[in-house]
Amino acid sequence: MNFPARTTTAEIELGSTFQPKFGPDGLLPCITQDVATGQVLMFAFMNAESLAHTLATKKATYWSRSRNKLWVKGEESGNVQLVRELYTDCDQDVILIKVEQSGPANASCHNGYKSCFYRRLADEQSFKLEYVAERLFDPATVYKKK
Repeated sequence: MNFPARTTTAEIELGSTFQPKFGPDGLLPCITQDVATGQVLMFAFMNAESLAHTLATKKATYWSRSRNKLWVKGEESGNVQLVRELYTDCDQDVILIKVEQSGPANASCHNGYKSCFYRRLADEQSFKLEYVAERLFDPATVYKKK
């Protein structure tokens, strides 16, 4: 899928044509949010191929920088993200997808939590983090090392 070429600032910022801006590395930041609750589930990157795959399948597909390959959310864990809405920001260089999270644990984080944002900074002086969520599954039982 070829996305429309970027045109004028006015069209990009106020127009009605989707013209995503991929960075020099070919990546586009993507924020993923639960469509029902608004909870931020995760942050990842998409390239043109993963964005096209997401649009075609309605399954959230990202670009894994660590594995250097496409990553369909839930391909190993079964915890898939079904895309219900896709937004872009004002200059079209960030994507926000709202998903219905489904699967055995209904979790998006590979560490077993509903959201990847399961800790908050509790003390700025000591940089102490505190857990604000319960683990939904044990990653060792879900992900098999290949």
